[in-house]
Amino acid sequence: MFSARTRWARSPNAVTLALRQRPEGPALLDLTEANPTRVDLAFPPELSHALLQLSTPMVHTYTPSPFGLDSAREAVAGYYGSRGLAVDPGRVLLTASTSEAYGWLFKLLCDPGDEVLVPQPSYPLFEDLATLEGVRVVPVPHRWTGFRWELDPDELERAVSPRTRAVLVVHPNNPTGALLDGDALGALTSVCARRGLALVCDEVFGDYLLAPRRGAVGSLATHREVLTFTLSGLSKVVCQPQLKLGWVVVSGPEEAVTEALARLELLADCYLSVGAPVMAAAPALLGAREAVQSVVLARLRRNLAALRAALGAGSPWTALPVEAGWYAVLRVPRTRPEEDRVCALVRDEGVLVSPGYFFELPADGYLVLSLLPREEVFDEGLRRALRHAE
Repeated sequence: MFSARTRWARSPNAVTLALRQRPEGPALLDLTEANPTRVDLAFPPELSHALLQLSTPMVHTYTPSPFGLDSAREAVAGYYGSRGLAVDPGRVLLTASTSEAYGWLFKLLCDPGDEVLVPQPSYPLFEDLATLEGVRVVPVPHRWTGFRWELDPDELERAVSPRTRAVLVVHPNNPTGALLDGDALGALTSVCARRGLALVCDEVFGDYLLAPRRGAVGSLATHREVLTFTLSGLSKVVCQPQLKLGWVVVSGPEEAVTEALARLELLADCYLSVGAPVMAAAPALLGAREAVQSVVLARLRRNLAALRAALGAGSPWTALPVEAGWYAVLRVPRTRPEEDRVCALVRDEGVLVSPGYFFELPADGYLVLSLLPREEVFDEGLRRALRHAE
């Protein structure tokens, strides 16, 4: 009766069970919280003023447009312009979210049974999104160099098969915070060009640079060498995930871009999913981004500094370098399985962190923390967690 694409394993994992079985008591200190609307960020008045645009008179008229309202697409192009990139608004496609954008791109690029390459470690949603489109994900393991996680060109080459249609990259990576450098981008471009593959780049955390290394590349929104789809949205750019506006910027060789846009126009016309209020407000919202991001960056930097200070030189736990993004990865001794350690923290300390395997980090020995929680929650949660730093 039901599609095999929705035949997911639904048994709760051990961490979920530990949360359900936690006895009544003090509130859980959630060090995985990455919802910017739930961490008491003091958003600036510019954002409040921008939100008023959600109720402008124009939203009472339905003017369907497959790629979205011109004013909103121009605002997205202006966002890239403020970063020094010349993006043509005609190559911007608005979506309700980056998740929807992935679904549309899988429809555009893949037939059922085709494959896309995804980085490992990375955000765990890719497999579900691809499966819903009848597409198979093939992981490309990144190597730990002692300083950062890096694309392994040999692993990339080995992962390509006759059914491969696209390579996905997350720049900066979630959760490692690693940025692409020129060598990695060169390897990706070379493989895509030789094998006729599209490059899909998720840049939702691209504005949150913490300690980028020399040689890190910027946005791929104007990448010309191969057909490239660059994704982002209001969820991270102005910390408004509830407003549901993402976008895709199409770049690359002219002939491929023209064909991609023609097909995407018909595809998007089947959905017309983006609401008029958020498109009307997009120019004002994106105009507030620098003020919003300054608040978020202050929180990220403060909590990252607190994390490093709390661990210190003698701690058995190590915070790995973070170039960008909202997360920190900790390396911990492999004295017990990650899941057991996380469950013990929930049960004994009332603290929630993520085990590394949630993000496909290799083997045991990693924990992942969000850097967004309120300062007092972050500090107290970390203090309790470190009581288990054996």
